[in-house]
Amino acid sequence: MRLIGIERKAFDHGGTRDMALRTCRTPFVVMMTQDALPTDRQCMERLLEPFRDPRVAAVCARQTAYPGAKAAEKAVRAFRYAEESDVWGKEDAARRGIRAWLLSDVCAAYRVSAYEQAGGFTHPLETNEDMLMAADLLDAGFRLAYRGDAAVYHSHEFTLRQEYERNRKIGQFLARYGDRFRGGSVGGEGLRLVRTVSAGLLKKGKIGELIAFWGNCAARILGNRAGKRKRA
Repeated sequence: MRLIGIERKAFDHGGTRDMALRTCRTPFVVMMTQDALPTDRQCMERLLEPFRDPRVAAVCARQTAYPGAKAAEKAVRAFRYAEESDVWGKEDAARRGIRAWLLSDVCAAYRVSAYEQAGGFTHPLETNEDMLMAADLLDAGFRLAYRGDAAVYHSHEFTLRQEYERNRKIGQFLARYGDRFRGGSVGGEGLRLVRTVSAGLLKKGKIGELIAFWGNCAARILGNRAGKRKRA
């Protein structure tokens, strides 16, 4: 095992991952963040299975909230990451909408040769390097895969300020690169999420969590809009 350390101030979502991936000497590389944990011992095996198809360039794992997470966080993860697996190419963008660019480096595997052919992660980049990489891979003619049976625990409890700042960066990203994701409505997906999660919390009688969830959504919207204005 080889461990490469960098200073915190030197970290860049695109640049650091590009450096790490290009350092490896294997045909496939798995990216995983420090706050994710496989739910079982078969996770990695299932994650790599789609690479039997030489057209598949990257595979994304399903994310499920940690058992102790709040009901709203569990519902958000369940909405975003379904149990059903899928494989798609650029021609399927209309069918999948914004999910055509679903590729989260919380837990994702890459075919190194395809990654290099597509040019690697854009950098410097503060957020969504994986979403932009998905666009690059699809534009290069490769296919992406999602494995619902390869799952990792991953969830957050952000403060309103943290949620605002996180989405401000996402807003800046979308203002700069939004044209790469034509055919996928971020706003439409967000509205469906709010409706689905709200209905679920209301059905369970989680009124306090429902109010907190709406506050969280407001912080996301305000941060996203602020980021887009700054970029403009």
